Amino acid sequence: MLTLHHLNHSRSFRILWLLEELHASYGTPYEMVSHTRNANFLAPKEMTQIHPMGKAPILVDGTRGKTLVESGYIIEYLLKYYDEQGQFSADEEHWDDYVFWLHFSESSMMPPQVMRLVMSQIATKSPLMVRPVVRAIKNKVESLLIKDAIRQSCCLLDDHLKNREWLAGHFTGADIQTYFVTKALQNDGLNDCSNIRRWMTDCESRQAHQKSVLKGGELFV
Repeated sequence: MLTLHHLNHSRSFRILWLLEELHASYGTPYEMVSHTRNANFLAPKEMTQIHPMGKAPILVDGTRGKTLVESGYIIEYLLKYYDEQGQFSADEEHWDDYVFWLHFSESSMMPPQVMRLVMSQIATKSPLMVRPVVRAIKNKVESLLIKDAIRQSCCLLDDHLKNREWLAGHFTGADIQTYFVTKALQNDGLNDCSNIRRWMTDCESRQAHQKSVLKGGELFV
C-alpha cells in the first residue's frame, strides 16, 4: 500500500494528484494521511517521526519498504514502478522536454517565489521600529531580483506552450510538477501569459486534479 503524508497548502498536492491519476488509470490503491500546519505555518513536528526531514510530501511504499521525500524524486519513482503502461511518462521523442521542465520548475521557477515569501514574512514579523527599513529592503530585493526572475521563467514557459497542449508531448509528471509553481503565480505575473493560463485550465479540468482538490484542499489560501 502506498501512503501519502499530505500537508495542507504544500507541494504534496502534486503527489496526491499523480496518485489520483494512477488510481483512475490502473486502480492503484493508496491512502492519504493529512497533516495540518502549525501556528507558524510550518509542518508539524510529528512528521519528523516519519522522515527526518519532516517536510511534505512524504510517500511510504509499504510493498518495497521505502520512505521517500522530494517531489521530483517521488514523481519519477511512481512513474517507474506504478505507471504500468507509461501513460504519464515521457516517450523518447519528448524526453528532453520532460526532464527539463521536471527540474526547471523547482530549480529556477520556485526559488524566486520562496525568496518573495521569506522576505514578506521578515517584513511582517520584524520589530516595529525597524519594520519600515525591512520593508524598503524587501521592495528593493523584489525589484532587483525577484520580479525579473519570475518574469523570465514565465516567458520561457509561455513560449514553450505556444504550439503545445502539454509540456512533453502528452500529459506527464512534468505537467504536474510545473503546475504547482504556476498556480502560485495565478494572481501575479500571468496576465500576459495566455498559453500558460490555457494550459492551467486544461490541468484543472482533469478529473484526477479535481478529486485531489476535494481530498487535499486548495493549494493556496
